[in-house]
Amino acid sequence: MERRKLVIIGSGPAAYTAAIYAARANLFPLIYEGFFAGPAGGQLMTTTEVENYPGFPEGVTGPALMEMMRKQAEKFGTAILTEDVVSVDLRARPFVVAGSSTCILADALIIATGATAQRLDVEGAKDGQFWQKGVTACAVCDGAAPIFRNKDLYVFGGGDTAVEEAIFLTKYGKKVYLVHRRGELRASKIMGERALKHPKIEIIWNHVLSKVVGDSVVTGVVLKDVNTGRETPHEAGGVFFAIGHTPNTAFLKGQVALHPTGYIKVKEGTSYTNIEGVFAAGDVQDHVYRQAVTAAGSGCMAALDAERFLSEKGHIG
Repeated sequence: MERRKLVIIGSGPAAYTAAIYAARANLFPLIYEGFFAGPAGGQLMTTTEVENYPGFPEGVTGPALMEMMRKQAEKFGTAILTEDVVSVDLRARPFVVAGSSTCILADALIIATGATAQRLDVEGAKDGQFWQKGVTACAVCDGAAPIFRNKDLYVFGGGDTAVEEAIFLTKYGKKVYLVHRRGELRASKIMGERALKHPKIEIIWNHVLSKVVGDSVVTGVVLKDVNTGRETPHEAGGVFFAIGHTPNTAFLKGQVALHPTGYIKVKEGTSYTNIEGVFAAGDVQDHVYRQAVTAAGSGCMAALDAERFLSEKGHIG
């Protein structure tokens, strides 16, 4: 069985940045970038224009940004396996990482598997329809795009995140409609009051999204009254889901300490998990920021933490 100083699981900004730093430190990292579990490159592979990543004043597509990161990691000697990790055994070092067709021993492990944005399963919002053509799950990532400027924008959700995203979108949209299936928000009292008092936000109570319509991009939504079942069409220039994320940690099978929300717990200010030699980076441990640039930064941290760990354990001179 092949043994590696460092194995990285994931393929987004956190994973590729960790690989770049680790490879330059002669750790000869190996990445499991995934295959069936999701697109290699993470959530940015479904993003069209990325305008807030430093160094790209004209913007860059998500897939192009990920391809450049991947090539940079390979340039410095990162080995990449395009397969999913089925399981890991973290009971003793070296750890056992089992892929769909390989099995590797790892002296250290970086988990950078990200989190999957939850979507509403309705007509018009799926891949191949209007997803990333006016339908998105990240207002902070996409809200400033020209497609949403001075349009009626619809945010679906009722928690703090939904309110935060609605308020953020008021800077760009003509009006923001916050749609919630219940008669009161789940958000904290202070956040709820901000939404209720904001002049550009209107809350639509007791409704759900029934359908997204459009031509080449989103032009409208159909809302359904949960009490009467009546459906009504509305003009819309953007649809934003704010119903949470699911961290991609199922393959760990409880071997690493998690927050109640499923995100990996790390020691504050570091990438250290509760398992010595196991580090976490990116959205799989970040439930607050969830941005490409913060994921990349935490990937750098994880690589540096792993390098120090391996040095202390005598795996590198």
